[in-house]
Amino acid sequence: MSLLFTNARLIDPEADRDGPGWLRVENGRIAETGPGPGPGTGAPAAGKAIDCAGRCLAPGIVDIGVKVSEPGERHKESFRSAGMAAAAGGVTTMVTRPDTLPAIDSPETLEFATRRAREVSPVRVLPMSALTKGREGREMVEIGFMLDAGAAAFTDCDNVITDNKVASRCLAYARSLGALVIGHAQDPGLSRGAVATSGKFASLLGLPSVSPMAERIGLDRDLALVEMTGVRYHADQITTARALPRLERARAAGLDVSAGIGIHHLTLNEFDVGDYRTFFKLKPPLRSEDDRMAVVEAVASGLIDIISSMHTPQDEESKRLPFEEAASGAVALETLLPAALRLYHAGALNLAQLFRAMALNPAARLGLDCGRLSAGAPADLVLFDPDAPFVLDRFTLRSKSKNTPFDGARMQGKVLGTWVGGRPVFGGET
Repeated sequence: MSLLFTNARLIDPEADRDGPGWLRVENGRIAETGPGPGPGTGAPAAGKAIDCAGRCLAPGIVDIGVKVSEPGERHKESFRSAGMAAAAGGVTTMVTRPDTLPAIDSPETLEFATRRAREVSPVRVLPMSALTKGREGREMVEIGFMLDAGAAAFTDCDNVITDNKVASRCLAYARSLGALVIGHAQDPGLSRGAVATSGKFASLLGLPSVSPMAERIGLDRDLALVEMTGVRYHADQITTARALPRLERARAAGLDVSAGIGIHHLTLNEFDVGDYRTFFKLKPPLRSEDDRMAVVEAVASGLIDIISSMHTPQDEESKRLPFEEAASGAVALETLLPAALRLYHAGALNLAQLFRAMALNPAARLGLDCGRLSAGAPADLVLFDPDAPFVLDRFTLRSKSKNTPFDGARMQGKVLGTWVGGRPVFGGET
């Protein structure tokens, strides 16, 4: 079916454009766009016209680093519930993590994840593979076979490989096959047992803490291995000001390096932990306000390329514990866009910059043709009102787990419709 979106505010990150326009979809792909409320006379007729009434129409979000707890912990999140949450949040492609039980470290487990996602998820799902078997840092997975099975990238998530010889062999082999490796920039020794960022606030709360230098040291190690092997590398989260100069030098040296950050570290700081609120317990821990402002500026300048949800579902039993014992992580598929719009309303980033980091850049890093509004791109689209206010109630979230730090928060920005390949998967009526 063909679609015609009229009276839209087109957010085109590729052209760095934010303005009135229209967009036509044919056979699941964008056929053409233009300025003004709609196409002129003589334009091909569309099967269905959607009046956007001045609301924003942007490429669907490509979210790298989503945890879906299938297999092993389906009670926390399934491909069906994650896909529904993603559609409601304007996420059209989920790139899922391999830190499941068991880990996604064989063609069989990867095929299971791919098949389950295809059967039940309304949005696109690209599973990543572990880099070592069991994410134990001892034995490399069969990278070639995993690529053939459809692995989008390779990562041991927050299980940092401590043996540099094993790490270098993994990266060298990945380099020979053109695979993307995603690293977690933390020194595991310094980070072990820490639940807060070191400083006066952590001391007042009596929480075991870690210096921001742990991220810098971890990134230094990874970038040295990248320089040695030439692998394509992405740092999943850069959250401190101390790590940014090293990242900048690596780019200037011509290393194939990109960096991301989770939405919580862009919009929250260490003081949000307050009176030991475990929904704010994340990995890495929330940083200082100075660090938060530094990484927001890094996103604006393009030094940090990608914003993701780092969606990590945890059940009530694992969160309703003393802060040190509680599980880390927060759900964010549905809150990614309204949380990111806080940066827009604060004047820190414009909408084109936001969607460059949430759609265009992650798609380009993975070699996908989505994340754009240009002719020929898949019609993966999100229609949203950036100014619509609401108070978030975590029990309305479509994720099985409800561990969001934004529960009860006043937010702005509602998704009105989401399309994947021109097919409506959420809303669609204005």
